[in-house]
Amino acid sequence: MTRFPSNLFAGRRYAVVGLGRAGIAALRALTAQGAIVTGWDDAGFARDQAEREGFLIADPTPDIGDLDALILSPGIPHTLPVPHRIAAAARAVGRPILTDAELLFQAVRGAGSRARFAGITGTNGKSTTTALLAHILATAGVPNAAGANLGPAALSLPLLPDNGVYVLEMSSYMLERLANLRFDAAAMLNLSPDHLDRHGDMDHYAAAKRHIFARQIPGDTAIIGTDDALSREMLATMPGAVTVSGTHAADIWANVTLLQDQHGVIVDLAQAAALPGPHNAQNAAAAAALAIALGVSRDKIAEGIKTFPGLAHRQELVATVNGIRFVNDSKATNADATARALACYGKLIWIAGGIAKSGGIAPLAQYFPRIARALLIGRDAHVFAEILAQHGIDHEVVETLDRAVPAALAAARTTGTDVILLSPACASFDQFSGFEARGTRFRELVGLLSDQPAKSGVM
Repeated sequence: MTRFPSNLFAGRRYAVVGLGRAGIAALRALTAQGAIVTGWDDAGFARDQAEREGFLIADPTPDIGDLDALILSPGIPHTLPVPHRIAAAARAVGRPILTDAELLFQAVRGAGSRARFAGITGTNGKSTTTALLAHILATAGVPNAAGANLGPAALSLPLLPDNGVYVLEMSSYMLERLANLRFDAAAMLNLSPDHLDRHGDMDHYAAAKRHIFARQIPGDTAIIGTDDALSREMLATMPGAVTVSGTHAADIWANVTLLQDQHGVIVDLAQAAALPGPHNAQNAAAAAALAIALGVSRDKIAEGIKTFPGLAHRQELVATVNGIRFVNDSKATNADATARALACYGKLIWIAGGIAKSGGIAPLAQYFPRIARALLIGRDAHVFAEILAQHGIDHEVVETLDRAVPAALAAARTTGTDVILLSPACASFDQFSGFEARGTRFRELVGLLSDQPAKSGVM
């Protein structure tokens, strides 16, 4: 692994606020590259952990005007709904508020590397598309490093050579805090209401997503999904963008299972087991468009798509018990994401609930007839129960995932249903630390069923 020069940021002063995964990585990287760095987190345990690692921990507010920039964790607001006090202090004296991906770009260019940057955003599908593009690049022998909002924090990624590619998943929170980062190839997959408390309204949310195309120059590639109305509105103002779709004609699109462009078929998605459904067809189209822009051959793109292993917590087949498939889609934290999963199955047992997003599950009504029975968990389970009752859908409020999994197996056997889908359409923070913890617990609970072959008849 090639390291960045130890004097890259010598003489610069930064404060890193928010000492989670990205914040700790920023402290380590900036310190290793010669910067003077102060860390801060409102949580005492996070400060203590960073202090034990030897970092200087102090509230940067008194010296905020002396900073070159404030590196603010993406989850901490600098404007809406209420700016964090340190962010407000930085804005008051005109100090830049940046994300770690911006510092990665500055470090790469400062180290003399001409490695390219590919960025992926969208309300849903960006993690799958990011991982898929990285897999395609690896299949083609292109040095790459993937991370940012997905996986490793941006500043934990290695220095790549000139022919390398950084594949960065970019949230709307991160895109608001870029200054110089330019993506050689960038994709905006889709738009649906999300994070409106942070952005204020859909116009501001869409504007944040559009920042992924900021600073692009002639020769760079902008890619936009066309499977939703809001993305098509953005496309109307970007006539030179490459279009991708999982359902209808575009520059790259899926005709049933055949992913194709003007030159013909790229790959039959029926051979890509980890990419079910039209939403994943659009993800594959976007990854193919990005790979083409980065110079990857069509044969290698096809090979990469067919061999993609998929991501944890995204329609992940956990186990098959007595012919009943248990599918972990814990990453589906809003109704739009869950709609994409429900569309893949004709009949299913559905486990849902948690902290609902704006609109709840009302937008999923067209898929309700597919639900043989719903098991509802979490804070808003009773709200979901009222909606399902209005539509005559069999359901039960079971409160916890521990109760939901065995109840789902029993319901599947009773109704002759062969799919049990955890796709909560909700955030998980009422009962879990995040969607990963929720999905991991689902796996564990299914494993308990699988460990009892006399009762479950594991296949």
